[in-house]
Amino acid sequence: MWRGPRPPILDGMSETADKSQNTAAFYGQAVASFAVAMAATAIGIFKLHADAWVRAFLGIAVLYLVTSAFTLAKVIRDRQDGTRRAYNPFEKL
Repeated sequence: MWRGPRPPILDGMSETADKSQNTAAFYGQAVASFAVAMAATAIGIFKLHADAWVRAFLGIAVLYLVTSAFTLAKVIRDRQDGTRRAYNPFEKL
């Protein structure tokens, strides 16, 4: 029986897969989209025909919404990373 090194295709089958990385284009598009959305919202609030306190309230509300969305995305990502199971091809589903 041959006792050489394991073939590379079988190495790491019981380990979790590496994290996939986003491409630079996808990252750039996401950053640009976020910047355009924030700029459009800021311009819309600035040009709104309302009292200054109303515009200030809307601006703070938008900032609160953005920070809570980032926090929620991080919590969901961390929870998924924590519950990710190891790959086992012989496990019954």
